Amino acid sequence: MTIELRNITKAYKSVTALSEINLKLEKGQFLTLLGPTGCGKSTLLRIVAGFVRPSSGEVLIDGKVINDVPPNERQIGLLFQNYALFPHMTVEENVGFGLHVRGWKRAACRAKIDEVLSLLAIDHLRKRYPAQLSGGQQQRTALARTLAIEPRVLLLDEPLAALDRKLKLEMQVELKKLVARVGITTICVSHDQDEALTMSDKIALMNKGRIEQYGEPLELYDRPLSSFAAGFLGKSNLLTGIASRHDDETLLFESKSFRIPLFETGISAGTALTIMLRPEHLLIREIADPASHAGEIVFATQFGYSVQYEVKLDCGPVLLVTVTRGRDVAPFPVGARVFLSLDGEAAYQIIERSAEGNL
Repeated sequence: MTIELRNITKAYKSVTALSEINLKLEKGQFLTLLGPTGCGKSTLLRIVAGFVRPSSGEVLIDGKVINDVPPNERQIGLLFQNYALFPHMTVEENVGFGLHVRGWKRAACRAKIDEVLSLLAIDHLRKRYPAQLSGGQQQRTALARTLAIEPRVLLLDEPLAALDRKLKLEMQVELKKLVARVGITTICVSHDQDEALTMSDKIALMNKGRIEQYGEPLELYDRPLSSFAAGFLGKSNLLTGIASRHDDETLLFESKSFRIPLFETGISAGTALTIMLRPEHLLIREIADPASHAGEIVFATQFGYSVQYEVKLDCGPVLLVTVTRGRDVAPFPVGARVFLSLDGEAAYQIIERSAEGNL
C-alpha cells in the first residue's frame, strides 16, 4: 500500500509539534522517521496510526484520505517499543489474540498462527510464556502477533530499543529481510542512525517538527544538505571558512590556517562555506606529502574493527580520522606525530554556502 502525507501539521496550543510534513512512500518500502528526542517523529507515527488527529493536512493510503477512519479500521499493524505481550498468555495465544478479537474461525486462526510462527522461526516456542523468552524472542513474538492480522501497513515504534547491541545488530538485518519478504509498507521510528542506515529504503530526517532531509540512506549520508544532517548521520568534521583564490585555476578552502583545494565548480572567491570531512575519508600517515597537514594524535578510540583518532593539526583544527585496522598493523599511539590528507576529490562535501560574512 502507498502512504502519503500532505501538509501534516500538529499544534498543541502554542507549541507546534509538526509543521507541514509532506512525503510519499511506495508499496513495500521501508521508511524510517529519524531524529532526536522531541523532533515529532512519534507524533507523526501516531497520526498515521489514527491515535492522534492532525491540526491540518491529510493522511492517505492508496490515494484515499483516512483522517476520519478510526484506528481499528485502518488495517494498520503497530509494534510497540516494549512489545506489550500479555504475560498470562503463551506465544501462540499472544499471536492469535488479534485474530480471535476479529472473529476469525478456529481453523483459519490456527492456520494463520502456524504460518507466522514459522515465518518468524519461533514455532518451537509456541507453548512458552513471555517471561520464558529472551529479548529477541519476545520481539519476534510481538512482530508475529502484528503480522497475523494481515495489516496493510506496518508501524514500528523504536522496535529494537530494548535489545542489547549484538542482538540489535542481528535483528536489524532480520527485520529488513522479513519486511522485504512479506512486502509490507513499513514506517519505523528511530533515533539510532545505524539502525536507520541498515534497515531503510528511505529516511525522513526530522528536526524541530520538520523534515530536514528526505531520501535514500546513502544519499543522506554522502550528501547531507545541512550541518544538522551532517552531524546527525554519522561522525563528521564540520569546518567553516571561506573560498580564496590560489591562482587563476585553483580555489582554496581556508579555515584560519587550514587550507585544502576546492574541486567543485561554480564557487566564487569570498564565498563563506561550511564543509564536511567524513573521518573515513581522511588518510593518516607517518610520512608527509606535499598535500598533507602535520599534527599530533591526542586521543584514540578502539572499536575492534577500526580505530578512531582525534588529531590536533598544527594549523589549528582537531579532526576525527577513522582507520580500518588489521591484525598485523599496530595502531598509532597517543602523542604520535602524523600527517593527514584527503582521500581523493570526493573526501569533502560542501554543506552550506553564502556571501562572505553571512554564513
